[in-house]
Amino acid sequence: MHLSDFNMTKEQLKELYDTYFYETFKRFDFVADRGEGSYIYDETGREYLDFMAGIAVNSAGHCNKNVVKAIKEQAEAMMHASNYFYTIPQARLAKLICDSIGMEKIYFQNSGAEANEVMIKLARKYGKDNYGPDRYNIVTAYNSFHGRTLATLAATGQPDSAIQKNYDPLIPGFSYANYNDLASFEAACTENTIAVMVEPVQGEGGVIPATKEFLQGLRRLCDEKDMLLLFDEVQTGWGRTGALMAFMDYGVKPDAVSMAKAMGGGMPIGAMCTSARLALTFGPGAHGSTYAGNPVCCAASYAQINEIIEGRLPENAKKVGAYFMEKLKGLPCVKEVRGKGLMIGVEFYSDISNDVKYNCADKGLLITAVRPSVIRLVPPLNVTEAECDKAFDILNKVVSALA
Repeated sequence: MHLSDFNMTKEQLKELYDTYFYETFKRFDFVADRGEGSYIYDETGREYLDFMAGIAVNSAGHCNKNVVKAIKEQAEAMMHASNYFYTIPQARLAKLICDSIGMEKIYFQNSGAEANEVMIKLARKYGKDNYGPDRYNIVTAYNSFHGRTLATLAATGQPDSAIQKNYDPLIPGFSYANYNDLASFEAACTENTIAVMVEPVQGEGGVIPATKEFLQGLRRLCDEKDMLLLFDEVQTGWGRTGALMAFMDYGVKPDAVSMAKAMGGGMPIGAMCTSARLALTFGPGAHGSTYAGNPVCCAASYAQINEIIEGRLPENAKKVGAYFMEKLKGLPCVKEVRGKGLMIGVEFYSDISNDVKYNCADKGLLITAVRPSVIRLVPPLNVTEAECDKAFDILNKVVSALA
């Protein structure tokens, strides 16, 4: 749908938003009218190089032709059935995912927050079923982000932040430890702890990769104390860090892993994968969802994941990401460039990230600001070095002017 199809101006569209919407986002001042590859086009036809990628969603580019084809074909056959039925897209996707990442069972959800929510529920039920009523605590990391439902909000290690403010009392059963600090996690675990839950790369926390020693240490800690190791790969999953799943690059296998974002190609879908043994924790009635595993979303996800695997996009993310990170070190005012693959954070010496974000948009580059001094760059995984050069040139002009 385009503005021209409705004989509507941008101002009239904005008026509808002002009249009817809860506004929890500060929007860019243009209409996202069309997307193709690494670009979004506004209502006037102006192009924007999209290094937000729908917040790390459009990993095979906007409106990938194979994903669009899969959506159209499935929508014409069946759009929704519910989980009381067998459907072909759901079964094919389950096999593709589990076989590709070396897991055994999958539970589909509709988003990343839901995927983390079901992972939390599974861990709690597993603890109570096997160890008694007090074994339900989960240790997560400070500056983590796991979602905005009440449980995932409590799991998010950002006490007193705007994310958690005035949603208290938070759901009990979570405690926090310092990221990349194994001793801190060891100290936070008690006899009531059933699981440790971390992101292999903290996204909203400032794009901070875990060290191999940290994740391998968490695996040993969980094995020693009969705890579950849970990885939140909502943002890192499906090629973003240079491997299909980030954990595959660390030599560490979790007991459960959540995913969403890139797996849907733009359609809302999430999932949790576990071992077959852990999957026995859930039986009929233990959890459910009306839309989870929707046929259209599963068909889109199957096409998207095939694009990522067959197009060798994780390899491109590793190669182009290394090139781009090295180039970004040449920006003025840069304190540190960090990340894995094409999940990149640039930290400045001053709190200019929000100004950089909106000034870049004015010049045709879309990025996110995750901390007052940190911007995040998560372009499509098939991005080229030439497109990274173009993004750098815009960033260089913007940051130089602000500096």
